[in-house]
Amino acid sequence: MKTLWFITNPKSGTATAAKAKALEAICDARGLTLVGRTAFPEDALPTPQALDAAGVDTAVLFAGDGTINAAVTALLEWKGAILILPGGTMNLLAKLLHGSADPARIIAAAHARARRTRLSFVQVGDHRAYVGLILGPAANWVRAREIVRSGSLRGLARALRHAWSRTFGKGIRLDGVPGLKAGAQAVLVRADGEQLDVAAIDARDFRGITRLGWEWLTGDWVAASEVTQCQTTSFRTRGSKPALALFDGEPVMLEPGSEVRLGKTRDLFLATLDG
Repeated sequence: MKTLWFITNPKSGTATAAKAKALEAICDARGLTLVGRTAFPEDALPTPQALDAAGVDTAVLFAGDGTINAAVTALLEWKGAILILPGGTMNLLAKLLHGSADPARIIAAAHARARRTRLSFVQVGDHRAYVGLILGPAANWVRAREIVRSGSLRGLARALRHAWSRTFGKGIRLDGVPGLKAGAQAVLVRADGEQLDVAAIDARDFRGITRLGWEWLTGDWVAASEVTQCQTTSFRTRGSKPALALFDGEPVMLEPGSEVRLGKTRDLFLATLDG
């Protein structure tokens, strides 16, 4: 880890421009060379060829889940390394790789002793989720959640009505997931080693729907209602119409019968945790 390219999203999570500048100063103080910066999505993400041409050995990602997803997917075939810093809301990938350390400590540890590792992900066609895939009617709360996070309430009432009506509708049905209740309002799929961990949320009554919606707006909705969990290596969606899905929070319409499967990266990521 000597020559860096910094990728941020100033509008996501805690990755403000001021904090990004402070982290750049820390890199400079440690003798690391910063040769490029990308402020996504205003700037296009660098290609592997551009990073190689600049002599970059490490791409530093300081952003939320959506930006990290886009950057990692763009660099999957790159021969360099990726250092993920906590710059979002939940920072699950950063915690997996570095524990609860703050960005400054992660940079210091990565410079001193980082090891390269691979990550599992959830894949549907060309779409990947490194943190988690959300299926089912509850995915329609994404618009309301983004409005709340933006700090503006314009359009919130309409988004809430839309999400509410969809959540009270038919739940999602899946093939190939033994033990999962049919018709769940939300299904969270996470890659866990050699398996897909599938958690279905079954919120049927008014209280359950209200709790599900509130947790979806403010935190982790897995705690919102009754959860049924199981593991599998792949499964398919059912139905006759395209359905909304969220890949690390980013909306995608999936065709009926889409296969959800496990994927793995190369040894692409720098980890500072032992083991």
